Amino acid sequence: MDTDQEKKIDRITEEKLAKYFAITREAIAMIEEKGFASGKEDDAREVLSMAQNYLSDATTHFYPKQDFVNAFAAINYAHGWLDAGARLGLFLVHDSRLFTVDD
Repeated sequence: MDTDQEKKIDRITEEKLAKYFAITREAIAMIEEKGFASGKEDDAREVLSMAQNYLSDATTHFYPKQDFVNAFAAINYAHGWLDAGARLGLFLVHDSRLFTVDD
């Protein structure tokens, strides 16, 4: 039997989705504010576009249908694209709270 500390979280709640939507939107806003690395603008735009498309799928396609599993998958793909762009140095961001980069 699971103790309170060992309980599985086996649902994707609206609150969890709202948290991840907010974090991803904040990360996109930071990228738009800080800009792209010189000489890497085309790649940066493509990566950012992919993230925005997955965010849109999550928020305007899956979420309204209450398809929380696919919304969660799409938002994680979106943020994965942002993390990849940050790690590759495409975006001028240095925030380890929003991205998998060093401050």
